[in-house]
Amino acid sequence: MRGAMVLAISLLGTALGGCAAAEGPAEAPPPAARPESVAISASFAAWRNGFRSQALAAGISPTTFDRAFQGVGVSAEVLERDAFQPEFTRPIWEYLDRAVSDSRIENGRAALAAEGTTLAEIERRFGVDAAVVTAIWGIESAYGAQRGSLDVIESLATLAHQGRRRSFGEEQLVAALQILEAGDVAPRSMVGSWAGAMGHTQFIPTSYLAYAADFDGDGRRNIWGADPSDALASTANYLSRFGWTPGAPWGVEVRLPAGFDFSTVDQGNRQPVSVWQGRGVTRVDGSPIPDHGPAALLAPAGAGGPVFAVYNNFRVIKRYNNATSYALAVGHLADRLRGAGPFAADWPRGSRALSRAENIELQERLTALGYDTQGADGIIGPNTIAAIRAYQRANGLVPDGFPTADLLQRLATQG
Repeated sequence: MRGAMVLAISLLGTALGGCAAAEGPAEAPPPAARPESVAISASFAAWRNGFRSQALAAGISPTTFDRAFQGVGVSAEVLERDAFQPEFTRPIWEYLDRAVSDSRIENGRAALAAEGTTLAEIERRFGVDAAVVTAIWGIESAYGAQRGSLDVIESLATLAHQGRRRSFGEEQLVAALQILEAGDVAPRSMVGSWAGAMGHTQFIPTSYLAYAADFDGDGRRNIWGADPSDALASTANYLSRFGWTPGAPWGVEVRLPAGFDFSTVDQGNRQPVSVWQGRGVTRVDGSPIPDHGPAALLAPAGAGGPVFAVYNNFRVIKRYNNATSYALAVGHLADRLRGAGPFAADWPRGSRALSRAENIELQERLTALGYDTQGADGIIGPNTIAAIRAYQRANGLVPDGFPTADLLQRLATQG
């Protein structure tokens, strides 16, 4: 999971408050049993007592707080997951191979058919493509099969007490308690990921409070149970609230003419489609790029891989999880669920992703040569991409801003 992040850790929606339950709290599959050996340390108990005052000041009742924290301690699994920082990252094509696998496409088409009536009504009500909602469902929880089984209160309490993002943990924990206060779910049925993402489409608590929908009209916003309708509607509501354009695609694969200026291929460079058409950009079959408003060109693997024209809806998907690979996977999976084929252009599978240490070395070498990356943290962000482009232009290379082993080797010979 990453994710809504609504997500792993994706989105930080604004807490608006929950809705009152008409009946008893919704139930979900029980969380994994808490190890008997987990002890409440003195430091955790002191933190919990201090946080209790904070929660009560935010409107949480003493009864709700005490029920929520009954038996809750520090989760070793959450601490381990929070501290984990992989040395190597997967290339985008490997991520897509898994996110948009044959089995995920097959299962997604079955899910789209099984929930067809519900998804059609959700699309009518919120204006968001049913295939896109289904694709998010598939990537977030394998169409509900992997919704998470960790106690969310314990996970967030662990992060708030001693995680790397304590302010995030506290904010989400208050929101989780507000959900319990509203009665949408019972404390031990509020289960999810190690980062507190919950349900079929993995909403974090603040996003739940702001965007969760009671689609079936039972008085609860139940994203945890077997019935996915509230979760799917919540996802559609989220995308709609962030500006989804009904009837428009996320993007299309395109072909660039020979000698095209790759420095203009940047997600931040949104232009009228007529501009790209005037520069010779077409769909891969040679037909004109469709006009669905301003578009940017995206080359997630540099000049050696596929190129896409991406529209507003691509940016909206990134509000759900701000990773280009994620948004591309959602868009592509949605297309495949409708019957489209794979991308036309090949990925540069002979290349490899640089390790974090190699990214740091690349940043340091670029900066030493006068192409300042504004720091060397191993994360390839806009500053590093701009520095790579500047170096590439100065050395007669295609300025795609993409870090490769060949580029690092070239820099090493000049250091």
